[in-house]
Amino acid sequence: MIRIAIAGAAGRMGRALVEALDGHPEAHLAVALEMPGSPAVGQDAGLALGRSTGVAICTDLDALAGADVLIDFTRPEGTLAHLAVCRRFGVSAVIGTTGFDAAGRHAVEQSASVLPLVMAPNFSVGINLLLQLLDTAARALGDDYDVEVIEAHHRHKVDAPSGTALRLGEVVAHALGRDLSDCAVYGREGITGERDARTIGFATVRGGDVVGDHTVLFAGTGERIELTHKASSRATFAEGAVRAACWLADRQPGLYDMRDVLGLVRSSHA
Repeated sequence: MIRIAIAGAAGRMGRALVEALDGHPEAHLAVALEMPGSPAVGQDAGLALGRSTGVAICTDLDALAGADVLIDFTRPEGTLAHLAVCRRFGVSAVIGTTGFDAAGRHAVEQSASVLPLVMAPNFSVGINLLLQLLDTAARALGDDYDVEVIEAHHRHKVDAPSGTALRLGEVVAHALGRDLSDCAVYGREGITGERDARTIGFATVRGGDVVGDHTVLFAGTGERIELTHKASSRATFAEGAVRAACWLADRQPGLYDMRDVLGLVRSSHA
């Protein structure tokens, strides 16, 4: 059985991960971590779900020595601190944290030189299939269609656009031979002038308890094509992350993503 550590075990995603591990045939919860001061520290990790895991939530990062893989959906600064400890103990990691700056991304890549890591902005099977569909659509439609990415998330999400939306935009941009950093437009206001045909626009919605909706719109003359993914439960992300953790068990050091886990074929640009 693969020993799993969960960072942020008392949070929304943490609870979903604890539930996904309940009765799992290949993995079990070994370590549950939370920030100092959390009222959940000392409680059983399954208390909020009405079950007992036998694992108490703790703050001691050295507890990672008792895990094979860490699953982390926290904040960039927390994830980087956890990775430093993972390197010390040789613990692999599944990273669902988004919002890394260039320095943070570089630090993750450095860790991947000595640890096997799976990092993805979204761990659902559907989103990763959508990435493949977008690459095909963008190549077929070409520059004659305007591209807009629209995403919606719950009121508690702290970064925008979502990491998933950015990844969707990156795949489309690469398929069209563009660099997203040069062609992205994040929101519009006032007299903006006519749309530049080579831009990729992003629109962000925040509110309520929306788990995650993403749409990529290809708007041409006389028709629109919309590819949409809507998540109704965090369970889809949790199950994908646990699947990635099990997949990591016998991997060599390197930075992988969810399409590697699922065995999806990538184009040279995607």
